Amino acid sequence: MCRPLRFVIVYMRRHTADLDMGKVNKMKKLGSNVTRPGPLGEQLARDNFAQPTGRRKARPARKDGDDEVLQFVEGQLGRNILKQSLAQLREVQQEADKEMEGEHIPTPDHPALRDKRLGAVSLSSKNADGESEESSEEEDEDVDETLNAVPQNTDKLVKDFEEELHLAKEDQQILDHFMNKDAAPQRKLADLFRDKITEKQTEIQSQVDANSVQTVSVSTEVQDMCAQVGKVLAKYRSGPLPKMFKVIPKMRNWEELVYLTIPDKWSAAAMYQAVRIFVSNLKEAMAQRFFNLVLLPRVRDDISFYKRLNYHLYQAMYKAMFKPAAFFKGILLPLCMSGTCTLREAIIVGSVIAKNHIPILHSAAAILKIAEMDYTGPNSIFLRIFFDKKYALPYRVVDACVYHFLKFEHDRRDLPVLWHQALLTFVQRYKEDLSPDQKQSLLDVVRFHTHHTITAEVRRELINSKCRGEDDAKMAVDE
Repeated sequence: MCRPLRFVIVYMRRHTADLDMGKVNKMKKLGSNVTRPGPLGEQLARDNFAQPTGRRKARPARKDGDDEVLQFVEGQLGRNILKQSLAQLREVQQEADKEMEGEHIPTPDHPALRDKRLGAVSLSSKNADGESEESSEEEDEDVDETLNAVPQNTDKLVKDFEEELHLAKEDQQILDHFMNKDAAPQRKLADLFRDKITEKQTEIQSQVDANSVQTVSVSTEVQDMCAQVGKVLAKYRSGPLPKMFKVIPKMRNWEELVYLTIPDKWSAAAMYQAVRIFVSNLKEAMAQRFFNLVLLPRVRDDISFYKRLNYHLYQAMYKAMFKPAAFFKGILLPLCMSGTCTLREAIIVGSVIAKNHIPILHSAAAILKIAEMDYTGPNSIFLRIFFDKKYALPYRVVDACVYHFLKFEHDRRDLPVLWHQALLTFVQRYKEDLSPDQKQSLLDVVRFHTHHTITAEVRRELINSKCRGEDDAKMAVDE
């Protein structure tokens, strides 16, 4: 090949390559993505097999002949289907039973006639269609706002609290001398209504004007319903409560309706649920009566029989603390005034008080009342618990506590270690709120009533502390 022809061929090849590269560069400048073809095997694979898209179309399951695809329905729909099927099975079973019985006529006490006689009043939480109502569960959730506040290990809690007291057998014998031997028995709800019935009979016999007595008659159906509610509560363990029982706190004669349910036979779990309902629906005055007439006798009976308190009853005590005024007036103060409160009862009730936050005004009133009572061993336990809360008590309450300890200056009886522990706790917390005369009087008391380890601490706290008003006097002098 001649030289000029070879030169032309080389020039054409270079020019063609420059055109191709220029096209690619131009496309890159325009912003387009240049895809390279890749190996030949991948090109063939892309041509023969289509790539699946991201969209998935849901198709119903097919049925081939008699073979069916079993599917399980979950959630609320499945529960409703199961309830309807169970209801149909019951109806079929009832029809079969009726065919077997033949022409049998039920007696007046037959359950079928009894349910028909009660009419619309029902114990169940289900309506006429058999569907469960969710309102009762919602009401329970609204009441139980502080379930996490209730401790789970109540036995360990009470045992640890009891070990802190360090009581010996000699102290127990000393405390027995301060117990009230002639104390009246604890009044219950049955005693209250027995007195009311006697009073009403006396009024009728004396021909009192009927308009002056406001009574609410209870029909026979309501009495039967309350009796059935009592049977349910006697066997209650968990779950929703009867609708009738939740309406009782809203009635004017709720005490009589509660009495008809026989609260002495309620289970411990039912008592806890009852306290939840009554605390949320009753005012403090009415809640106080419920605590005093129903909850307190049940708690004392349980402690006396089992030597410990049931977990559900301990939870009920915790719930009762959400109305502190009703708790103090209905449980704590009657327990102290009875004169028969045992140390075990005081320790269990005191542990409830120690683990709860109580407003200062309620606690100050309780301290003032306990300090003015006749002395018993449990009173020292409750006073010590309140002192350990470190409230900023008014001077009136502090003076009442000082007088409480000064009453024993001329008492010749041996005082228990609980009294010395309460005095030490009081002096440690409120030593700077005492006047010089009060400190000197307390020193005279501990000079007569001594303890081999506690008395020295009491004297040290009283001597090495400021007196009431010293800081104010110094500030006045500096000015």
